[in-house]
Amino acid sequence: MEKALAARVNGVVVNVERVIFGKHHEIELALVALLCRGHILVEDVPGTGKTVLAKALARSLGCSFRRIQFTPDLLPSDVTGVSIFNQRTSTFEFRPGPVMSQVESMDEHQVTVDGTTYQLPEPFLVMATQNPIEYEGTFPLPEAQLDRFFMRIHLGYPKEREEIAILDAQRLIHPLETIDQVLTSEELLRAQSASREIHLAESVKKYVVDVVTATRSHPDVYLGASPRGSLALSRAAQAYASMNGRDYVVPDDVKALAAPTLAHRLILQPQARLKDLAATTVIAEILASVPVEAISGQALRA
Repeated sequence: MEKALAARVNGVVVNVERVIFGKHHEIELALVALLCRGHILVEDVPGTGKTVLAKALARSLGCSFRRIQFTPDLLPSDVTGVSIFNQRTSTFEFRPGPVMSQVESMDEHQVTVDGTTYQLPEPFLVMATQNPIEYEGTFPLPEAQLDRFFMRIHLGYPKEREEIAILDAQRLIHPLETIDQVLTSEELLRAQSASREIHLAESVKKYVVDVVTATRSHPDVYLGASPRGSLALSRAAQAYASMNGRDYVVPDDVKALAAPTLAHRLILQPQARLKDLAATTVIAEILASVPVEAISGQALRA
């Protein structure tokens, strides 16, 4: 990715930081997923800025935004839209649902209603939010659906100085109302294509596969990450490298993206869950144990 375009992409991070304080890395992760055309699960307790992050990202990109609340009474037509008979024209007219937006099923990027397939607009991103402490009126995502998400992000509570900054920023008006678009859809599509061109040396590919393979044999893991996890980790590392101004991936890129792209794909053993062991802890143990092959800078670039 050329330096000017990389700077424009990083400008989105700076713009979103005007609304989401103290979460630079998490915002970077959201941009990485977007560059990879992947979807994001933002899992955290209420009030930590999950929906605000999605809105700020959409506004920074000039993209349409819709929100869907997944409750037991939700109907398919509430998501996809429905065809309604127009008595004046004696024809059926399609009224698009909230999924027909740019920031809001998943891999297919298309919706079929009444036998007609509608392509979703590009760029397209699902940012799903999940509250991990209370499920009344909603349902936790099953493991097979979690694996469909490219990345899982946790925002967490802000630090003291950051929470004071939130109070100051929202004293008169929410800063979300004042942020502008800083990247066009065309630029984003170019950046998405450019990130796929980032060089991935054979030794780095082997490291990615070694890390993912280790999840399948870890004693605390019942079911490890699939090849979809390997693809996500390698593509995320490419996007992360491009955002950092490099045209090649280094092992540290893989380490930085391993937990967000792999942890939600692991199913832990029952005894591990009883010990309250987190999947991120397992990933950290794997990164500490899987050796990184000594690689010259030239080999990474070649």
